[in-house]
Amino acid sequence: MAATDSIVSPRLRLKNAPGTAVLCLGAGLVGGILTNLAQGWLPGAWNNLANSGAVWTMFAFAAGASLAHRTDGHRLPAAAGALAEIGLVVGYYGYAEFGRDGMGSLTFPLLWLAMACVAGPLFGVAGAWSRRGTRPWLRYVALGALGGLFGSEGLHYWLGLGYLPQAVVCGALACGLPLLLGRTWKERGLSLAVAIPASFATYQILYGLLDAVSG
Repeated sequence: MAATDSIVSPRLRLKNAPGTAVLCLGAGLVGGILTNLAQGWLPGAWNNLANSGAVWTMFAFAAGASLAHRTDGHRLPAAAGALAEIGLVVGYYGYAEFGRDGMGSLTFPLLWLAMACVAGPLFGVAGAWSRRGTRPWLRYVALGALGGLFGSEGLHYWLGLGYLPQAVVCGALACGLPLLLGRTWKERGLSLAVAIPASFATYQILYGLLDAVSG
């Protein structure tokens, strides 16, 4: 293993685990409250970007990336991603309940909480792979999956809601994030190649599920 991929001792990871958990959960709580507030700040259809699953998932990705060089395993980034996403859901709907007119039915809070428990660990690990993946294909998958999330939202805004400007922004992020975070032009190109099918697959699965629940 290269020197740049050095791993801290298990004792140090255990010692710092409670602080890491509190930080990830706290960041999620604050992020959830801010995204709820931003829905009132942003004009018209732009407020959809505040209530964006892709934006929320960036918290899990960032949590995993920030912990990439502290462990060679998946459990710490996965847990960090899960806590960040759970914090977002609790912060968002907690503010809706106590700071606004109430969150209404429990259907969507529980659905998003369940999705947080799936997407959080997955994208926490993806964030770690994007920084620490010793095999190139891990980084391609991680960056492509992140781009695919924004691509799927762009497809939803375009095909489902008819919000073309918001779709263009999401499409730009879907392409821009792999280009920005990739280390080489080969990595950027292959990550984009992953992002394209990931966008369509995520759109079909995620929004199919949401339509089934809301319908």
